[in-house]
Amino acid sequence: MKGLELIRHRRSVRTFDGQDLRPEHLQQVLDCAESAENPYRIAIEWRMLSAKADGLTSPVISGTDTWIAGKVKQVPHAEEAFGYSFEKVVLYAESIGLGTTWIAGTMNRPVFEKAMDLQADEKLPCVSPLGYPAKKMALREVLMRKGVGADKRMKFEELFFSNSFDKPLSESEAGELAEPLEMVRWAPSAVNKQPWRVVLADGKAHFYEKRSRGYLAPDGWDLQKVDMGIALYHFEYGLCCQGKKPEFRIEDPGIPTPPDTFYLASYTL
Repeated sequence: MKGLELIRHRRSVRTFDGQDLRPEHLQQVLDCAESAENPYRIAIEWRMLSAKADGLTSPVISGTDTWIAGKVKQVPHAEEAFGYSFEKVVLYAESIGLGTTWIAGTMNRPVFEKAMDLQADEKLPCVSPLGYPAKKMALREVLMRKGVGADKRMKFEELFFSNSFDKPLSESEAGELAEPLEMVRWAPSAVNKQPWRVVLADGKAHFYEKRSRGYLAPDGWDLQKVDMGIALYHFEYGLCCQGKKPEFRIEDPGIPTPPDTFYLASYTL
């Protein structure tokens, strides 16, 4: 599987079958992480962690001992860079039969930060368990997915626009870009808020963050920008699957925006 099929097939896994991760799978995922560049050229330090050895706990995860985590310097665009690179790892893990889930809040964060030797100028945005999905989801997992509407997404026309935010874009109007945009639409996000908005104009795809309340920390760290990094990767991945070579840029086109909507980045198509 690859492209949209891989993205649609993947789901957040919180219930694992209890098997230890095979050494070759552990090494393959770590190799993928260490080579997972991002368009911001921001370095991320990755580590494989053991729940038993490192004392890690999360009330929503069961059946696996293995975790992957990354830390990043708190610099401009660190959130997007992390989301972009981590999603590469998540989709690779899916492609070799491993389950993952993005976790930012439902974990014993101080213990994870200690295991990662987190420094004052660094952030640990998210972590993920790694393992083989159980054949049946635990009731808790079923209820969590139902609570956030995990299998639902906003309509295409609510997320994507032509030339301005006043002109919703239909799938038929999107043409060849319909599939990469659909890959954006199915990106995972914190509590399934889907903060991405994309305006196609002048041969470019401009990405905006529709910010929700409660995700911007006092120190300026914006968790929803991690989601935006995921969306950027999905779009670029979709274009690459079509044989295209998009060019990443940060050049605000000056398009008027709705309230709480902020320009992030663009791709020249």
